[in-house]
Amino acid sequence: MVKEVVIDPITRLEGHGKIVIILDDAGNCKRAYFQLPELRGFEKFAEGRHAEDMPQITPRICGVCPTAHHMASTKALDDLYKCEPTPTARKIREFVYNAFMLEDHALHFYILAGPDFIVGPNAPKAERNLLGVIGKVGKDVGLRVILMRKKLREVITMLGGKVIHPVFGLPGGVSRAIKQDEVGKVKEVAKEAVEFALFTLKVFKDIVLSNKEYVNLITSDAYTHRTYYMGLVDEKNRLNFYGGKIRVVDPRGAEYAKFDAHQYLDYIAEHVEPWTYVKMPYLKKVGWKGFVDGEDSGIYCVAPLARLNVSDRMATPEAQKAFEEMFSTLGKPVHHTLATHWARVIEMVYAAERMKELSEDPELYSPNIRNLPTAVPDVGIGVVEAPRGTLIHHYETDERGVIKKANLIVATQNNAARIALSIDKAARSLIKKGKVDDGILNMVEMAFRAYDPCHACATHTLPGSMPLAIYIYNEEGELINILKRNTA
Repeated sequence: MVKEVVIDPITRLEGHGKIVIILDDAGNCKRAYFQLPELRGFEKFAEGRHAEDMPQITPRICGVCPTAHHMASTKALDDLYKCEPTPTARKIREFVYNAFMLEDHALHFYILAGPDFIVGPNAPKAERNLLGVIGKVGKDVGLRVILMRKKLREVITMLGGKVIHPVFGLPGGVSRAIKQDEVGKVKEVAKEAVEFALFTLKVFKDIVLSNKEYVNLITSDAYTHRTYYMGLVDEKNRLNFYGGKIRVVDPRGAEYAKFDAHQYLDYIAEHVEPWTYVKMPYLKKVGWKGFVDGEDSGIYCVAPLARLNVSDRMATPEAQKAFEEMFSTLGKPVHHTLATHWARVIEMVYAAERMKELSEDPELYSPNIRNLPTAVPDVGIGVVEAPRGTLIHHYETDERGVIKKANLIVATQNNAARIALSIDKAARSLIKKGKVDDGILNMVEMAFRAYDPCHACATHTLPGSMPLAIYIYNEEGELINILKRNTA
């Protein structure tokens, strides 16, 4: 009997990874490992660079979430030079950031995760993609998604300079004001964004929530973990992507901690496993207890579901209605990993509504876009909510602003331990008596896909030289040799 099943590469995510499933003699899953074999050492790359370079360097960590790194880095520079941005600069930043969050969430909902629900988790592999989604929902819906993402990316480009690697964030402000002839475009895109987000919420209700089989899957024990949750909230404990304090609730939903980003090292420590390149943060005061959940385990979760779990309410009306509906249905806090997709759609509504609010604020269009920094740099810490969860940039410099040390606590890194738990539990629940088919393996992958992981961002630990395997084939396609370095 097969003793090991390997999914390599895993699919529909940013970065690289594989899942190794170990079977016992009865063909049941004994243990499943979620491995990240890639490495990106941006913390070391930063050393010796001028801090002002970081908002342009760090977006290269990832082409999917560059705006998150750009914004966290820019906020770290605000703090490094003790230079608060002007009200207009903050609002321009927040408008661009909410446009980015909406566009990125739409990418995941429709293209990366969507096939699992719209096409179906057991559908043929060739259909679990964007074309399969369009085949199910129709060409008009597919074109609407593509067009809305295009418009959001255009407005990000217009205000941020570039959509992949933004260049507008500066310590104390932004690089340009919104021009008079751009005001109409900003308002138009914001209005359409609200309509699109509400349409997406309806799609989710019609396709997922109306399907009893899908609801049972979401609430099944295979995808459930009772952990702590972390996310940014404003002064009223409402969700905020751009700023606020970091709040943590325990598995019962009670507040465990609420702290400023400068205190993060008092609450977060990092654990390293020898079989993966990703560090695994945990709550320092609770402690690392291994891959177990519950109140005695320091493992926590970030990302959309976590953000809604730590929030008392939403700051915009339609998002608040959707927030109330989800928690009245599932209870609060929600521990079902696949419910993250529902939370993500609610966040799309919030992001769009916040864009519209900002677009109607006259201060957004003021020319007062920057306070110039004057302080001698030392330490700067910036935090935002990336689409995938809480993101912290921490820089320490000399008096010239040259970086001596950088520490990045990245969203997917925060989720790493919980993702490992999710993969293991899903595999144990689904793989029985040696039955392993493509549909079951896809449902195991669904356990990580809910987190929308970005593994290029997350891989920061450096245990040694990079493991490498080279497979050599002859012209007939036959494997004739394998050359390995630091691999089993």
